[in-house]
Amino acid sequence: MTMIKDAVNAFCSPVIIFTASMVCFYLFVRFPRQATSMAVSLPLLGLALAGFAFGLTDDHFRKIITTPDNVPIVGMLFIFLYFTWYAVRKGVINDQRMERGESTIEQTETNEKVLVFPYLIFIEFVMALAYAIVLVVWSIFLKAPLEEPANPTISPNPSKAPWYFLGLQELLVYFDPWIAGVLLPTFIIIGLCAIPYIDRDTDGSGYFSFKKRRAVISTYLFGFWILWVLLIVIGTFMRGPNWNFFGPFEKWDIHKTVPLLNINLSEIIFIKWLGIGLPKLWIVRELPGILLTLGYFMVPPAILAKTKLKSAYQKLGPVRYAVLMMLLLVMVSVPIKMYLRWAFNLKYIVAIPEFFFNI
Repeated sequence: MTMIKDAVNAFCSPVIIFTASMVCFYLFVRFPRQATSMAVSLPLLGLALAGFAFGLTDDHFRKIITTPDNVPIVGMLFIFLYFTWYAVRKGVINDQRMERGESTIEQTETNEKVLVFPYLIFIEFVMALAYAIVLVVWSIFLKAPLEEPANPTISPNPSKAPWYFLGLQELLVYFDPWIAGVLLPTFIIIGLCAIPYIDRDTDGSGYFSFKKRRAVISTYLFGFWILWVLLIVIGTFMRGPNWNFFGPFEKWDIHKTVPLLNINLSEIIFIKWLGIGLPKLWIVRELPGILLTLGYFMVPPAILAKTKLKSAYQKLGPVRYAVLMMLLLVMVSVPIKMYLRWAFNLKYIVAIPEFFFNI
């Protein structure tokens, strides 16, 4: 038992768990037909439930999972996984039907129309009653996580935001507050609002289809699962006292110390590589990072517009293509910055404390 728990704790290091999650995500969107088949889904579900049951035998794991704040997150994970699997599976089934020359499931149901009242209203009313009963029973057996009145002399350790903000709180480890708390949420809102204006393709609309919407669906699922749900899971279950990283079966030791030497890109270039001191003038000191950042946001879109994304550029036009690439590059920059922090302890690519500007 101990060897298995130690192996799980070692596997759940930031680099390994994030990389494994991205590999699983790639396999899911690359092979949706196999991933959503019952022959693959049921064994994976059984393995997940067996692992969860095994985890409940550990006192620390059980304590974290059964904390009133965390119980809804555990349920949320299973619910989100199911509906993601269900939606992709319906798309795969429709793709298979269209390959055989058959109509989609939605087209076969067009003649099965019913009135909103009383049929839909009756179903919604019954479901509302069921949810009310569940909430009442839940409130009886699981007490609300109310704590003592706020005391400015005592701060909880770890001090965590509500679960829906834990992803942003996790980003504070890798980005400045103005980026993690303002810029990235703004890009999320703008990106979601811009989807109908960027993606005007009606092909595949009105019915479930994965093959015709692979790029769009994969991009959305990457942002939702990897850059949101996974960060919430990490912030909830794997961040302990002093915001240190802990494995699922590792006791939260408040005295745990993790030696970190966070350095900036300018220090790597001028001190480690060139062997000289940092220039006093900030523009000279941060010029490599500024050029790298500008190149990241300017060079790939230009190259892709002439090569792999040439058809997308012609279809979208320069303005919509520029907006799309900006949103995608910002999305990709999040895991890149996280890997740089984990692998090289790189804190900032551009650090200008003179103007409180750090990237």
